Parts: sequence; structure tokens; C-alpha cells
Amino acid sequence: MPSPLRRLLAPAPRSVARDTVDLPLDDGRTLVVQRVRDPRAKRLKLSVDERGARLTLPWRASLIAGDRFLHGHRDWLLAQIARHQAGDDAPIAFSPGLDALPLRGERVPLHWHGGRFARIDARDDGVHVQLPARATDAAARRTLRAFYEAQARADVGRWLPRYLPGLPRAPSRLRLKIMSSQWGSLSPEGSLALDLALVLARPSAFEYVLVHELCHLIQPNHSPAFWREVEARCPHWRAERDYFHAEGRALKARLRALLGRDAARG
Repeated sequence: MPSPLRRLLAPAPRSVARDTVDLPLDDGRTLVVQRVRDPRAKRLKLSVDERGARLTLPWRASLIAGDRFLHGHRDWLLAQIARHQAGDDAPIAFSPGLDALPLRGERVPLHWHGGRFARIDARDDGVHVQLPARATDAAARRTLRAFYEAQARADVGRWLPRYLPGLPRAPSRLRLKIMSSQWGSLSPEGSLALDLALVLARPSAFEYVLVHELCHLIQPNHSPAFWREVEARCPHWRAERDYFHAEGRALKARLRALLGRDAARG
């Protein structure tokens, strides 16, 4: 056990450091790439999401090595950016021309109706949308977001009682957010946050993420003990993790495309 003096003199843990680097392009433009030095990173990595391009470096990697890696993978990076911009996150018109809605791993038929108030309901024959004739696009998308949030809360409310008896305490609150890369998080105070895009995924995958975050109430880490807790509650968790690796990016992009600007408020 380290002595109090040893703990006092130990160097502070390194934190994530961020800046940007410019990548010149052949057409004269410059691509701004976020550069992240992460003490948890084990290798150089390039990624692209809705925030743009990102270069991740291990703490001991030199900036020169990072620049070489970036320039060496420039063609791949540009192809990924073009694919991302032209992919599933292109805006979708949420209007009577849309005939199906993604929900719980399926494409559910949409039925459109006029009415005095904006409202969306899930019924046995599909999702029914009621919109006033003068409803704006922004109002329609806000109504859609409220519908997705209500559906996600209903799913969590159905699953949560099954797991509470085996937990030291219940989550202090539940927030549904639009997350860039994560699917869920649990604060030290016990506040549970889940990605709203989970309601588009197959229910078993959504439930796995809930179980994953609940197990952090027992083990606030990703140690072998943590994964034993997950395994005990969700034996098929590896299949769900593989599902997110294959489908996760498309799920997040689809939600952003449906919610438009409303997705920016997280």
C-alpha cells in the first residue's frame, strides 16, 4: 500500500490534450484535423465522425510521427470524409412522403393524418403521425424527438425493474442524449445517460447497453470483475457489441438525419 508521502509526491495523472493540425489538400484547400493526445491510446489512429477528422496519438508518440501518419493516410481520410458527408446522415424530410420510420431494429409503417395538434403514436399497425397543416419542419422534428424519447423511456422502464434487486442502488436519474461516439455513461453521482439512437437499434442491443451502464454501479471500471457482472446479466453481450460495431454508425447517422438541427442540442 503506498504511503501518504508517496501518493503526495507521485506525478499527477496525465490528461487528454487537444489541438488542431492543418492538412494541405491538392486543390489548395486545407483540412483542419483535431489532434488528440490521449494517455489511454495504444496506437496512432485516424477517425471521422460528424465533428470532422480526428488524429489520436499515444502520449509518448511524437508530433512528427503523427504528421507522417496523417499524410500517409490522407487518401483514406478524404474518402471517409466524402462517404460520411454523402451517407445516411443526409437530411431526411419528415413529411407525408416518408412511408416508414426506424424503430427497435425495424422499419415501421408511417400513417399521416391532419389535426389541430402535433402528435405521434405507436399502434399495432404502425406509427401514426398527426400534424397541423401549417406545422413547420422544426416543429415536426421536435415532435418526432419527443416520440423517440418516450419510446426509449418506456423500454428502460420495462427492463430496469428486472436488474434493480442486484444493484447497490438505483440510478439517480435518466437522461436521453444524442451522443457522438458513446452509447451510454454513468456519472459518479449515479446519473445515467443513454444515446437516443438506441431506440432505433434492436431491443436486445439497447438492453445490453442499459445492463452495461448499470453494472458500473457495482464496478466503476472495465475490469474482469466488471465483465463478470455483465456476463451474469447479459450472456450474449459479445453479440450485441458486434452488432454495434457493424450497425452503430448507421444508427447514429439515421437519427441525426431524421432530427436535423434538433439533433444538435443533444
